[in-house]
Amino acid sequence: MAQRPKPKLAVWKFSSCDGCQLMLLDCEDELLALADQLRVSYFLEATRKVEKGPYDISLVEGSITTPHDVMRIREVRKQSKVLITLGACATAGGIQALRNFANVRDFVRAVYAHPEYIDTLTTSTAISDHVRVDFELRGCPVNKHQLLEVLGAALNHRKPMVPRHSQCMECKENGVVCRMVAAGEACLGPVTQAGCGTLCPGIDRGCYGCFGPMETPNTVALAAKLAELGKDGGEIQRLFRSFNANADAFRKEADRHG
Repeated sequence: MAQRPKPKLAVWKFSSCDGCQLMLLDCEDELLALADQLRVSYFLEATRKVEKGPYDISLVEGSITTPHDVMRIREVRKQSKVLITLGACATAGGIQALRNFANVRDFVRAVYAHPEYIDTLTTSTAISDHVRVDFELRGCPVNKHQLLEVLGAALNHRKPMVPRHSQCMECKENGVVCRMVAAGEACLGPVTQAGCGTLCPGIDRGCYGCFGPMETPNTVALAAKLAELGKDGGEIQRLFRSFNANADAFRKEADRHG
């Protein structure tokens, strides 16, 4: 009996730091096990070997920041049966989405000797703003265990088991003391999706919101609490304008404190 061909995996990069792709490589032994289940057909971070599409699963890192990106992501979508976006850049525009709140042309003129050669958009936006996305995996960078779960779910045609509750729940599960209650520190944990493993609260720092808004974030209530802690409007705005500045809930709350 002929052996069934392995599903083809492609990993794509747009405007980003490569951190989420590196998390895939950091899977090490687990990645070797995955290699028995699928065929890595396109992954320039790891190999120069390229196989033509279509692809069964595409993982996309990075945001859309140039006209070329717009055309390229549409072509990736056409070639992909399942398209999964990885990280804050791909799911919310990333830290580079801070350009959305400023005049990009002024930046280009200040940085480049010949700005006339720079072909860029005035915004940095998520992949889902341009094409249909089958699943968004949050994080800056993504959690490798969640990444493996999403890949396993895609291979087995089931829904990924990724938490949508807040970072506060994860802190409680791990026995981490609340930074706002115990130390009066600013923390985005109440409105941020869990998944980092309590990295910052675990070392006595407030959450920076790397995993973006949770499913039902009450940003208004959190902003009111931050004001009680002595944060002014500018400080509150800057807290919401970081890794996931262009995520809908964070963007709207930041705009309220402009």
